[in-house]
Amino acid sequence: MTYRYDADLVAAAGNFGVFDLTNPAETRAKLIAASAGRPAPDTTGVEVTDLEIPGPEDNPQVPVRVYRPAGVEEDLPAVLNIHGGGFVIGRIEVDDETCLDIARRVNAVVVSVGYRLAPEHPYPAGAEDCYAALLWLAKNAGELRVDAARIAVHGISAGGGLSAAVTLMARDRGGPALAFQYLDLPELDDRRDTLSMRRFTDTPGWNAPNAEISWRHYLGERAGGNEVPVYAAPSRAEDLSGLPAAYVVALEYDPCRDEALAYAEKLFAAGIPVEVHVFSGAYHLAYLIPTAKVSQRRAEERIAVLRHALHS
Repeated sequence: MTYRYDADLVAAAGNFGVFDLTNPAETRAKLIAASAGRPAPDTTGVEVTDLEIPGPEDNPQVPVRVYRPAGVEEDLPAVLNIHGGGFVIGRIEVDDETCLDIARRVNAVVVSVGYRLAPEHPYPAGAEDCYAALLWLAKNAGELRVDAARIAVHGISAGGGLSAAVTLMARDRGGPALAFQYLDLPELDDRRDTLSMRRFTDTPGWNAPNAEISWRHYLGERAGGNEVPVYAAPSRAEDLSGLPAAYVVALEYDPCRDEALAYAEKLFAAGIPVEVHVFSGAYHLAYLIPTAKVSQRRAEERIAVLRHALHS
């Protein structure tokens, strides 16, 4: 198809062939190699600590990276960050810049989770690791100097889907009461039957064929069937009552666009306060092009939304 991409995104549209999910191990290695020469992120003003925390029963340890504004002694709100990567690629390091930005400008402690990846560790491994990180964050709020009444969850792409899943798990299991959920381009629906999923089969880096592979890695033969739990694919949840307020991001040329909007509609129907922003002219991986004005607007809005949700 012909797409009217934002002018700032046109030149980069052909640069995302590395996001091939057919061989996750090979793609992970390529991404690590591609990032090897990049300078370390600027951590000025932020204390960064890597930890191993208690995980679910089948995974005793989960790696997390904690970012805390330096020199701030009072209890701060916290953001549990969950990286993207179609459930099969990605690692803590890919979200360093985002987490540092949130820590500095939202004035919040950020805990970023290195959850297990499919297909080696299919559902529920990743979701349970992320939920374990939330439990740890709430349980250790005093030591972390975190205000346990102001914890948000934030995730991009598959991380957005996992953020929605963790929010549902916390409600259903009587877990920590989340103050906010920030669902950025969330991957939510294994059935893949929306208009945007059917239409965007050749968009850069992330498209309908990649989404199919992603869900197959994560759910195996169950993907698209009748036995998929809501914590695996939150779009399947019928009852969204009792959840925290949400902010949902979608992009015009993203196959995940319509499932994000449908989830926002379900939250509205359940009486949950929701803000939705659809950025025009952008495809799913536009957020990897920080020089694009549309990506800068999206990043600025993230800070404004989280600051309002956690400090108002």
